[in-house]
Formats: sequence, C-alpha cells, structure tokens
Amino acid sequence: MPRPKKCRKVCSMPRTCEFAPVGKTSEFVTLTVDEYETIRLIDKQGFSQEECAAYMQVARTTAQQIYNSAKNKIATALVDGFGIRIEGGDYRLCDGKEAHCGCGGCQRHCQNSF
Repeated sequence: MPRPKKCRKVCSMPRTCEFAPVGKTSEFVTLTVDEYETIRLIDKQGFSQEECAAYMQVARTTAQQIYNSAKNKIATALVDGFGIRIEGGDYRLCDGKEAHCGCGGCQRHCQNSF
C-alpha cells in the first residue's frame, strides 16, 4: 500500500484559474494548485528547488516531481494549443501564523502588514 500523500503548503490560490488561446477553448490541461505553486515559487519568485520544498513542507524530490509535472503540462498546452485550468491537488493554504512564510507574496501576511 503506498504512503498517503502529504498536503503541500500553498501561499494563496491563483488569481486566475483558467487560460485559453484566443478562439480555442475546447481542450484543457489541468494544472493542480500545488503544481501552480511550484511554478510560482521557482520560476517567478526565483526559489531553488530546495527552498521551494522547504516552503511547501515536502521533500526536495517531491518538489522536483511536482515541478516537472507542471512544466510538462504547460509545454503540452503551449505546443498543442490547449487551455490551462488550475484546480485540485493535495494542498493546504498558508494559515498566516508563521512570522514569515518565506515566499514574499503571501496574501495573508501582506494583509496583516497594513
């Protein structure tokens, strides 16, 4: 019996959950919320895979697998002209109780700082 999946910590839900090429909306690739988070942390925030794994509270190899899966799905969407939907996955939202979450963009921390 495989180990149960550990929920991955996610800073916040994506602002936009669906992208589609102009004039084409029939086929979509589904990116999970935790896959979206690895793309956000590694490619947008500049985290290393180790930093991403520590933030999401998973092993580095798990973060790498999630990231590779996300990249493959995005590549499929771009090459084949599919839309992208972001939904589902094994995740839990940041609770905002940490002194600093480390991502620089946690909506809960940003709201508390004003």
